[in-house]
Amino acid sequence: MIVAQNAQAAKTTRDIENRILEGLSKHSDIGKILEDDELINVLSEAKQTGAEIAARQEESKVTEKKIDETRETFRVVAYRASILFFTIVDLAVIDPMYQYSLQWFSTLFGASVAGSEKKESMTPEQRIKSLNDYFTYSLYDNVCRSLFEKDKLLFSFKLTTNVMAGDNKMDSDEMRFLLAGPSGDIKIVPNPTTWLGDLEWAETYKQVFAMTKTLPIFDGFEQFFL
Repeated sequence: MIVAQNAQAAKTTRDIENRILEGLSKHSDIGKILEDDELINVLSEAKQTGAEIAARQEESKVTEKKIDETRETFRVVAYRASILFFTIVDLAVIDPMYQYSLQWFSTLFGASVAGSEKKESMTPEQRIKSLNDYFTYSLYDNVCRSLFEKDKLLFSFKLTTNVMAGDNKMDSDEMRFLLAGPSGDIKIVPNPTTWLGDLEWAETYKQVFAMTKTLPIFDGFEQFFL
């Protein structure tokens, strides 16, 4: 709306300027210019129209600023949507038949914007949470319908971890340890238990020892385990 109004204002200004130039081009004598009633009316109209356009442009600047501030507030919704889109794109690595178009994704997102809870009393934060929760579940529900049963759990895990990482609720080192396990050589101490075999103890000790040394949150865990 604002863009259309600004474009119309620019067109009106150009039309008036052209009419003034056309009127001036008819007269070589300055004195005769002052006798041209039509040209004087055009100049008067140009002054009034210019003032109106200037006032509207000042109003539009205020409105554009508010729109920019609102858009920035809802940028987190776009960020969540980008995480979800690239999550489903990665499904093609599991099986090439899992292909989802951007057009389908955009349509689903539009339906979620329309279908999610919205009230005038909502704060921007509440509206954002409503949009993210609704769209995330809607995408999960729709994608699961197209997956083989064996792949649904993996998709759930991938979706959850990506969302948590995007919300800064996941430690990257902990996630790397979960997926890859300990790295490097670890010296195994003698098995002090009677309820674990040596092989089980060795694997357990490697995991526990590496976890306590590389992940601060598990510091001292081995003492409670033993």
